[in-house]
Amino acid sequence: MSLPIWKPGKLGPGSNIDREAVVEGHVVPYAPAGSYSSIRSQQQHLPIFKHRESLLYCVEKYGVVIVVGQTGCGKTTQLPQYLFDAGWADEGHIIACTQPRRIAASSVATRVADEMRTTLGEKVGYTVRFEDVSDRYKTRICYMTDGMMFRETLVDPLLSRYSVIMVDEAHERSIHTDLLLGILRKIRRKRPSLRIIVSSATLDATRFFDYFAEGGSKDEVSIVSLEGRMYPVEVAYLQEPVSDYVRKAAEVVWNINLKQGPGDILVFLTGREEIDRCLQELSDMLPLLPSKATRIVPLPLHAGLTTDEQLRIFESSAPGTRKAIISTNVAEASVTIDGIKFVVDSGFVKIRVYNPTTALASLATVPVSAASATQRAGRAGRTSPGICYRLYPMSVFKNLPLTTPPEITRTDMTTPILQLKSLGIDDLMKFDWVSSPPAETVLRALEGLHAAGMIDDDGNLTEIGEQVSECPLEVGIAKMLFNSKEYKCGQEILTIAAMTAVQDVFVIPDGAPGALAELEKRKFTAEEGDHFTLLNVYNAFAKYRRSQAWCKEHAVSFRAMNRVEIIRKQLRMYMKRFGLPTESCQGDSKRLAKCLASGYWRNVARWSADGTYRSVRGNMVLFVHPTSVLFTRKPRTGWVIFHEMEETKRTQIRILTEIEPDW
Repeated sequence: MSLPIWKPGKLGPGSNIDREAVVEGHVVPYAPAGSYSSIRSQQQHLPIFKHRESLLYCVEKYGVVIVVGQTGCGKTTQLPQYLFDAGWADEGHIIACTQPRRIAASSVATRVADEMRTTLGEKVGYTVRFEDVSDRYKTRICYMTDGMMFRETLVDPLLSRYSVIMVDEAHERSIHTDLLLGILRKIRRKRPSLRIIVSSATLDATRFFDYFAEGGSKDEVSIVSLEGRMYPVEVAYLQEPVSDYVRKAAEVVWNINLKQGPGDILVFLTGREEIDRCLQELSDMLPLLPSKATRIVPLPLHAGLTTDEQLRIFESSAPGTRKAIISTNVAEASVTIDGIKFVVDSGFVKIRVYNPTTALASLATVPVSAASATQRAGRAGRTSPGICYRLYPMSVFKNLPLTTPPEITRTDMTTPILQLKSLGIDDLMKFDWVSSPPAETVLRALEGLHAAGMIDDDGNLTEIGEQVSECPLEVGIAKMLFNSKEYKCGQEILTIAAMTAVQDVFVIPDGAPGALAELEKRKFTAEEGDHFTLLNVYNAFAKYRRSQAWCKEHAVSFRAMNRVEIIRKQLRMYMKRFGLPTESCQGDSKRLAKCLASGYWRNVARWSADGTYRSVRGNMVLFVHPTSVLFTRKPRTGWVIFHEMEETKRTQIRILTEIEPDW
């Protein structure tokens, strides 16, 4: 099948294409759907609209087009539709648009399906880890995470189903964005008909231009700059730093609501725990709101939400109310929310950091970069002049790093290298890295893969390495699934793998004291540790017919458990595919703990007399996270494995289970 390569002039600058027909059904991103005429009017007022024909001309003429435009200019929702109208999805081809985050892929796809007046999952769909809302035969525009697109190359190395691949938010430089760009550059050498669009909200265009031009010809690459409409944003700083920026954020939201005019509020915090605490602080204040004041509607925005919950943030505020959206940095660039007039910036972000010396990865809360702080402030100037309240002094802003280092320079490369090897890329030094990972990180990854039996002495993939590379899991968790056959505990490991893939399953019900939720949690506590406790929660949930009422009664998140069910079903399909039995260990906790230890071989710690732990690798001082069942007691054996580390004021380990030291 040949791709639709348009003849010069057919759809280039100055063509006589019928604009009225082209824009039919398009809507400004996240605006409420209106009448036919208002939809067309909104479409034509988008900054991207006047660049429509030049964009299509560049995609036709150049192999790689780099699009620079502010978030909200319409590139994510409109450009795939322009390509669709121009015929790039004809003859069974697919137009793909990748996103760094799951929440962006699903919410944008939902919106575009709405704009094109089609059912989500048919003409327009999305694919994220453990969730595929698309149809292999009907879907023509598919939004997906960059990780899922990278995984597609394992099945189809030339991505032959795709005519155009748009890598959106490339400036965020996630690990899979970098890997995907490297793979796409290789694919274009063998399949020059494939069109690549690299979209970035900041001026990283020159770097991407040089990267693609270096691998081919400069005549193959083009840059298109989209003018964004931005209103002025006033920036306010604190005089002195604050010790608790979550509480301060809630106070600032409260004061904005009492003292400022209409407009929604967007708060940037680092993660779900902080978001939940801020929502609780606001809930505690709401009864004190004066009767004539605008009512605050607090809404969370993070990756743990269902699609329906995500879409609530895009709904217009009811008369007499204003939304206060408490978000992670997903709202910084990945999604655009109209109506935001006030931004509250904590000045922090949570990023994954890897220490190759200890081979331990952790989630660290660090100051944002100046580029991110500027991007956050810009959210307040989308539809009218706005105000950004930074919860730190101006002197702090002046000392922020200019940009956040690319994820590939600060992440564990074990899983990515396994995937690259499964693609036949054995010479890692010759791979087309956008930014090269540190040599020590690559070396530690290869050592870990060899120790786990995924590669042999010559660096080639083993049979289990080939199979593990196809699983959408970290290497350690995938290894547990494969080892469950030997330990005869497939059913339990399947459940634990799904339970650890979601964020906190325990919640504090509205109006209930935290102590009550803690008492409910103790009903599931297993003396072996948190993995066994999570297993107890799922088994009880399944026993009581997956009831929402049961979840509410026992302080368990029904939303999180539904996601566990989806993930568990997906992983069960992988186990069936690889002939892994899902038999039960019949309560043999020793067998199950041994299997867990085989997957968490790098995450081992031993108890110290002062109540802390020491990592076996690197002898780091570690503290147990307060949510762990081992927070208040010593493990009987003195040794534990843990799921992950998190760095705040100190390094904490989450989801622990006791093991025997000789394992």
